[in-house]
Amino acid sequence: MLASVIFSGSLGVRVENQALGLLRSDVTGIMLGTVFVFMGLAACALAAVRGRGGVRILVWFGIFSTMYGVRLLAEVPAGFHVLPQSVWFSRPYAIAIITYLILVPALLFWLELSLGALRRLLQGLVVAALVVGIVGVCSAFIAKSPYEFIAFNNVVAIVFILGLAVANAVPRLAKKFLVITSPVSVISTMVLAVAVLHANLRTFLRLPAYSFFEPIAFAVFVLTLGWIAAEKIFADERRLLAVENELAIAREIQTSILPNSVPDLDRLIVSAVYRPMTAVAGDFYEFVLMDRNRTGFLVADVSGHGVPAALIAGMIKVAMQSVVPCASVPPEVLRGLNRILSGQLHGQFVSAAYLWLDTEKRKALYSAAGHPPLLRWRDGRLERIESNGLLFGVMPEADFPVCDMPINPGDRFLLYTDGVTEPENANGDSFGDRQLEQVVRDNRSRPASDLADQLLSEINRWQPPSTTQQDDITLIVIDVV
Repeated sequence: MLASVIFSGSLGVRVENQALGLLRSDVTGIMLGTVFVFMGLAACALAAVRGRGGVRILVWFGIFSTMYGVRLLAEVPAGFHVLPQSVWFSRPYAIAIITYLILVPALLFWLELSLGALRRLLQGLVVAALVVGIVGVCSAFIAKSPYEFIAFNNVVAIVFILGLAVANAVPRLAKKFLVITSPVSVISTMVLAVAVLHANLRTFLRLPAYSFFEPIAFAVFVLTLGWIAAEKIFADERRLLAVENELAIAREIQTSILPNSVPDLDRLIVSAVYRPMTAVAGDFYEFVLMDRNRTGFLVADVSGHGVPAALIAGMIKVAMQSVVPCASVPPEVLRGLNRILSGQLHGQFVSAAYLWLDTEKRKALYSAAGHPPLLRWRDGRLERIESNGLLFGVMPEADFPVCDMPINPGDRFLLYTDGVTEPENANGDSFGDRQLEQVVRDNRSRPASDLADQLLSEINRWQPPSTTQQDDITLIVIDVV
């Protein structure tokens, strides 16, 4: 009797110890799985909040971590059984599907951190992982055989982790093939490599099972990945700030090459508006002041936007110095600029318009190179004056026709770039010449500066509120008094 009591007591102790061991295993799996899911979702949320370039690495890390955490929770019976009983049967399918697909975000994550031959290897493995994943998922759903192609998945994982381990372990290869290298990433990658190789080789070899070797190694690895991702994001942020600082300096330089004020002239009132689309622009304007009665007005528009266009605009400023002696002859001004710039444009083009006004002789001369027409308001009528030659950069030697006009008090001239007429409304309709001319007519009695301000207001109203400026805008209004 006493022996049976002792036996039953020892059996109960063993059962209790086994139950406690299983419970501890479940608790560890649930804790690790929850941490991985939380980290993954947090990374995805951070990527969504940032909403700018350079966050793909966070997205892939987030998806990878979330999928691994969900799979770990699914592998723990206690974790999966909190779901309704009707879905318990799907547990092996869920584990298999995640196993098939989890390699894709892992590969894409490291693709963001790889260079050269390693990057090409990972690109090939992404394709292989997608093919195996799609076939495996289809097999799970259609043939009800969730692990039919798992061996192929294991082969892709083994090649991936071996390539990654070699690239991290050899310093010379790490510098050549990895964007970010550090002792922390090397150690964690090697630990995970051993764990992943062990887990995947068990499909082909008889190896002992260590249930939490891979999850713990992965926990170390995830923390390292988070550190690497954060380091890359901050490095990109520093580079972006450096670029923004350089653009700010470039804008200051470009602003310095533009006239800092309109000229004070006899019998002429001038208003100028310059609004770049980005930090630097391809529009350019210049006043060639000979004296208070004779002045040249140049407006130019470089094809494209941003830094390349701005550099060419700066070249126009330099080129203008060489054509000042012929400032009173618009065709010669444009011929000289075209000759200087043609060999320097590298496939880009420049439109330009040049107006010479001599209030003493009451005379105006106008020539253009592929530019929007000059608008002239005279005696209650708005006229479009076109005297165009070829764009700068088409031919090094080109002729530009000239239009000779008398000027009288009350005349108004408008020089502008196509950024004034090209903005589109919500229906895709351009502001166009008709809208521009209507604004000029409606404001014919207002001062030049008021007309310029009103025109900008009309352009802003024409575009949808959420639309950013679509092109550089330059406008010069000249009133003869």
